[in-house]
Amino acid sequence: MILTSLLMLVAAAQDPAVDCENAMAQPDLNACAYQEYERADAALNAQWKLTAAAMKAQDKGFDRSYDKRPGYYETLLAAQRAWLTYRDRQCDAEGYTMRGGSAEPMVISGCLATLTEARTAELKALIAEY
Repeated sequence: MILTSLLMLVAAAQDPAVDCENAMAQPDLNACAYQEYERADAALNAQWKLTAAAMKAQDKGFDRSYDKRPGYYETLLAAQRAWLTYRDRQCDAEGYTMRGGSAEPMVISGCLATLTEARTAELKALIAEY
C-alpha cells in the first residue's frame, strides 16, 4: 500500500502541465501537494547543510576532556534520523484517513510538507544563537 502511494506521488509529480493555482481534479491536487513537499524538502536540505556545518564547528571547539557525551553533530544526526522516521510514519498515519482513496497521496504530501517546514524552522533555530 505504501509503495503504491509513493508510486502515485512520483507519477503525479512528473506532470509538468499542472496549473496548481487552479487545480481541481484529484490527480492534479495530488501533483501540486507533492510539488509543495518537494519545495519544503529542498529548503530542509539547504538548512541541514548550514546547521550540520555549525554543529561540526561547535564540536571542533569543544573540550571533551571532561565530557564523554556525543558531540553536537553526532547528536543532531541521531535526532534527524529519528525525526525522518517519525515524519514518515506520522504522514502514513494521516494518509490512512483516506486509505486507498485517490486523495491519500495528497494528504500524505501535505503532511510531509507541513512537518518538513516545521523541522526546517527547528534546524534554523538551533543555530540562530551561534
